[in-house]
Amino acid sequence: MSESARTPTVVTLCDEDAGERIDRVLARRCPEFSRSALQRWIEQGRVEQAGEVVSRRSKALSGAEVAIHPAPPEAMSAEPQEIPLNVLFEDQHLVIVDKPAGLVVHPAPGHPDGTLVNALLHHAEVQGGADPLRPGIVHRLDKDTSGVMVVAKTAQAHEQLVEMFQQHRLERAYLAIALGRPPQSTTYDTFHARHPAHRKKFTSRGHRGRRAVTHLETVELLHGSTLVRCRLETGRTHQIRVHLAEHGHPVLGDPLYGKSIGDPELRQVSAELGRQALHAAVLAFAHPITGEAMCCETEPPKDFQKALESLRVD
Repeated sequence: MSESARTPTVVTLCDEDAGERIDRVLARRCPEFSRSALQRWIEQGRVEQAGEVVSRRSKALSGAEVAIHPAPPEAMSAEPQEIPLNVLFEDQHLVIVDKPAGLVVHPAPGHPDGTLVNALLHHAEVQGGADPLRPGIVHRLDKDTSGVMVVAKTAQAHEQLVEMFQQHRLERAYLAIALGRPPQSTTYDTFHARHPAHRKKFTSRGHRGRRAVTHLETVELLHGSTLVRCRLETGRTHQIRVHLAEHGHPVLGDPLYGKSIGDPELRQVSAELGRQALHAAVLAFAHPITGEAMCCETEPPKDFQKALESLRVD
């Protein structure tokens, strides 16, 4: 496709975007593009707000239309690598995998290879998206979160899946071991934004940002902790970890949002687990091409199960 024929992505900004730097707003509003790609296109004059070319320092204007003109795809820089994959479903349009804890989703600074993308490129041809380091990727799990992920194999499937995630037309449920005793059933409905002081963290305590909604229910009471099921209505970065931590019940083993543990038994289980006890257990959606109802559900991996057994009350 010639560059002139490439269709721009158009986003209409809202009140909560106003005043924030345009690259940050677009990274949040357009998850199909990486922030680094958006910044590169801004520098190349490929992003316009209200008809005017923007710079990285430009501020978002409420109600303005932003047009993003992606650069032509670069040569693929992520290389195929023979890394084991647990494939739950696959057809010519998409592949659903059970990602193990410890596997980074796509190449990034500090993780140039050995990622899920490298494994997928060895397994099959995956396409879609403007970032050559994230072909087929429509959502992510944190490195140390295990569970179900869907990846597009064609540009058409990628486009449809991105739209589904943006419009929250999927069912996503996670299992987590939360410290203490969260409510039996509750909904966290908050703003969600970068933490003002800790740039690797997010927070729900501000008065601006994107809406984040997590529905929580207790599954099982454990020693000093609780197995909970979290159903996502939205899918913000670190959403469950932030909601649980900032409501007093951080995920067991969470290195970023966790807190010191006084109970020696609980502390030992956390140390042995060595990661946050969070597992993406359910992913359900209508197939982006055929419309068929898809539902994949997996049990937590062995390290999570071992933690559960250690914390079960006789």
